[in-house]
Amino acid sequence: MFFPFNAGEVFKIALRLEENGGRFYETAAAKPFSAEVRELFRHLAQAEKSHQAFLAGLLAQVPPTGSTVWDPDNELDQYLKLMADQHVFSRGQAELDRLIAGLTDLSQAVSLAMSFEKDTIVFFLELMNAADNPESREQMKKLVDEERGHLRRLARFLAGQ
Repeated sequence: MFFPFNAGEVFKIALRLEENGGRFYETAAAKPFSAEVRELFRHLAQAEKSHQAFLAGLLAQVPPTGSTVWDPDNELDQYLKLMADQHVFSRGQAELDRLIAGLTDLSQAVSLAMSFEKDTIVFFLELMNAADNPESREQMKKLVDEERGHLRRLARFLAGQ
């Protein structure tokens, strides 16, 4: 028997994570780092806005009754929510502001950004695995690949410092 999975709520969580990531990158871009670093963070902020639009489009396609998956104990829904709660930027605006205010150097900012990207990749991979049709899985795979690209770019940048 198949049970409803609250895909709409999960996409809303994903949107919130991307919004918080975008705010982090915008704030980091305003810090007194080099022009190259500020441009890196501006680029990542724009990418997060693009991801928000992508996720909003997916959310609009979710039927009001949700998706159906084999999840008799509602574990998938609970698991994805738990993962989102553990995400670097999921703890609310006050926590995000505290993290940003605590940034004292470039290495710290890039390391925090890398944590954000890694957490996002894991969350989106789980979301991709929960997708109930091949088209949704393929769309999520593209988003995961973009996040991986962000992580590689940040890692290369950090290695070059």
